[in-house]
Amino acid sequence: QVQLVESGGGLVEAGGSLKLSCAASGRTFSSYAMGWFRQAPGKEREFVASISGRGGVSSYTDSVKGRFTISRDNAENTVYLQMNSLKPEDTAVYYCAASPYYAYASTLQADFNSWGQGTQVTVSS
Repeated sequence: QVQLVESGGGLVEAGGSLKLSCAASGRTFSSYAMGWFRQAPGKEREFVASISGRGGVSSYTDSVKGRFTISRDNAENTVYLQMNSLKPEDTAVYYCAASPYYAYASTLQADFNSWGQGTQVTVSS
């Protein structure tokens, strides 16, 4: 497993942008696919985006396609989530997660076995 620390959350107006970062410990970062999930108040945690170990494959939930971009820098052991055109419904705690199934960009929470502590994103209307 890897240790994950998210940063970059905050308060932004609707239509604005934020970039989340997730720093991972260890020397084998590229051996993990990475994902972003979110949990809004009173709702289940849901998949947002994921990227394979070498960054060649990515997946997005439909509601963020065209607005969010996941990327990774394996030299820096960091995965990013660029969020543009934010909407109030994007308000949630965002979690970074790592999956040992590095060749895939899984959308399944069960495939991810390491999780960060989360960072709050609040979008005001």
